Amino acid sequence: MERPIIELQEVTKSFGPVNVLKGINFSAHAGRVTALVGDNGAGKSTLIKGLAGVQPYDGGTVLFDGEPVSIHHPREAARFGIEVVYQDLALCDNLDIVQNMFLGREEVRGATFEEGEMEVQAAAALQSLNVRTVESLHQKVASLSGGQRQTVAIARSVVKQARVVILDEPTAALGVAQTEQVLNLVRRLADSGVAVIIVSHNLQDVFKVADDINVLYLGTMTASIETALTNSSDVVGYITGTKKMEQVAS
Repeated sequence: MERPIIELQEVTKSFGPVNVLKGINFSAHAGRVTALVGDNGAGKSTLIKGLAGVQPYDGGTVLFDGEPVSIHHPREAARFGIEVVYQDLALCDNLDIVQNMFLGREEVRGATFEEGEMEVQAAAALQSLNVRTVESLHQKVASLSGGQRQTVAIARSVVKQARVVILDEPTAALGVAQTEQVLNLVRRLADSGVAVIIVSHNLQDVFKVADDINVLYLGTMTASIETALTNSSDVVGYITGTKKMEQVAS
């Protein structure tokens, strides 16, 4: 397999006396969906916040394209092309789709917004993901369904030309049809060459879309394995700590 886009080596993070991440090794490759699973308190949120520059790691090495980097602020993560779609999506209901996709990064010429250029780029991003559920780019986000909102949040990362997209519980609170829609979108995003990291409690969704599964248990990585080489029963064992660490390279 090609060199991973992002790789963590022996990463640690503590909050006071509590060691949340204990020497974590983790990697994500272009064109693959990498799942990160684990019980509450396993360290999943801390791991992705470190990648996002929200809560920098205390120790260890972060490699991007094989080169050591420091990520101490969300702007630094964005500079490397790392985008995070959090569970709350961070969308503004009173703005339309285009405005949300460029919020904080508007195309400007002089003192005016380049609304036409932003609309073209937004349409291209949705088209690249084969999105057909949005009627108009000028729909207010408040009028969108949960699946459509997730679509807008993911397409926003395409507009930003992300190389690594982290999705935090992307199917939470979605119905069956909307979940299928979002999982298909995640697959298309990876197929476009992006490294996708999906954090989820839903193992059924994980097995549908992920190429690789990484399991955290109380701050340690208990498994890093290709999805095709494991099953739900084994993954539950890793999550609960009843099954020992397994490393299976692609």
